[in-house]
Amino acid sequence: MADLLVLTPSADGADGVLPALALLSHRTRVVAPEPTAMLDAVEADVLVVDARTNLAEARHNCRLVQVTGVTVPLLLVLREGGMSIVTADWGADDVVLTDASPAEVETRLRLLIGRASSADSLDKAAEYQSGDLTVDVGGYTARLKGRPLDLTYKEFELLKYLMQHPGRVYTRDQLLQEVWGFDYYGGTRTVDVHVRRLRAKLGAEHEQLIGTVRNVGYRFDPLPIRHAADPSARPANA
Repeated sequence: MADLLVLTPSADGADGVLPALALLSHRTRVVAPEPTAMLDAVEADVLVVDARTNLAEARHNCRLVQVTGVTVPLLLVLREGGMSIVTADWGADDVVLTDASPAEVETRLRLLIGRASSADSLDKAAEYQSGDLTVDVGGYTARLKGRPLDLTYKEFELLKYLMQHPGRVYTRDQLLQEVWGFDYYGGTRTVDVHVRRLRAKLGAEHEQLIGTVRNVGYRFDPLPIRHAADPSARPANA
């Protein structure tokens, strides 16, 4: 049984967007296409985007998923007339017609989830790198341009967690739960303080690695690994 998040502006419900879901045993939730909905998408197995009627809005919603950094597989639901409009830049992992049979929908979902599971090696990595920043999970050390950063345990845990999920936006409450744990009784201000300290230790050149999403929370904004011999690796403002 999979967890499906159905992104739709209509009041038709999950079964209205993709009727075959009524005959399948998957858990479904329906949310409006808003940035805050992407917080729910992080926990889903597949994100189902309604593109039955308004293709322009559907394309915008797919872009919304990309901008917020959600890496959950995206299944686009279309009517036949919309098939010729969809291109690779929409970011969909698969498409299905709204009147597809339960067997077809089940197969597409199974393949999407299977591919995502086999491709997701982030949580198994012993070391994460973004530009000049390297985090060694096993050694509990972080290095910037090869120089060790003097981080407290919680600063390291916060940086590691954000870096393990690049581009994903987390609320302060979510970060408290994931980094500090359920038994922590402090307020969300704790997250702000640790983010401020982390940015200070990263320095002005790298503090943008921890991005702020206004009215939502924080995310890790990855940078490419720069090579000295590659002139195209210069910063844009150089």
